[in-house]
Amino acid sequence: DAEAKQELTTVVYTNWGTEWRPFGAPRRRRPLHSVVLDDGVAEHIVGDVREFVDSARWYIDRGIPYRRGYLMHGPPGCGKSSFVAALAGELGYDICLLNLSDAGLTDDRLAHALSTTPPTSLVLLEDVDAAFVQREAGDRRGSHVTFSGLLNALDGVAAGEERILFMTTNHLARLDPALIRPGRVDVIHEVSTASDSQVRRMFLKFFPGEESRAE
Repeated sequence: DAEAKQELTTVVYTNWGTEWRPFGAPRRRRPLHSVVLDDGVAEHIVGDVREFVDSARWYIDRGIPYRRGYLMHGPPGCGKSSFVAALAGELGYDICLLNLSDAGLTDDRLAHALSTTPPTSLVLLEDVDAAFVQREAGDRRGSHVTFSGLLNALDGVAAGEERILFMTTNHLARLDPALIRPGRVDVIHEVSTASDSQVRRMFLKFFPGEESRAE
């Protein structure tokens, strides 16, 4: 029925002004096994997220802000954003997609957006390394978010809680250490070109039972 179908979908939200709105129709949940990362990477991230979700009381009792940050870095097209989509499907969460380069985005709007995300959603900031490139080059047509505004939105006094945030970047070396320090980014994983193990598992995914040909 319609209710069961809705439970098997992922809603992608984008930020419009001061609110989050669904972007297009809900997507069919992507299975976690459909994204093949290097050995142990997916398992570690899934385990860490589940532990965080189950630890709200631990954070509250100790007065620690209840939020968790993840950074996935590596060349484009290697599965960073796809994994976040699959993780959302695995958890039964939705996705809040936020583009720091959006025209009209300001420090205040960013802080408001990150503090008002829909419940049970993952926040995804893609290509954070490119967010400030245009402004450094003298192009003022895009976002008006400042670097300090981004840091404050992530963990300043007014920062929201009960938040799971993923950032992706193609160029880890371009990120300021202040952006990825613990408390803003708690878990960092490289997602690079496929290893021999990944190639083998992807082959067997499409050709099950062909272990001899996968060696």
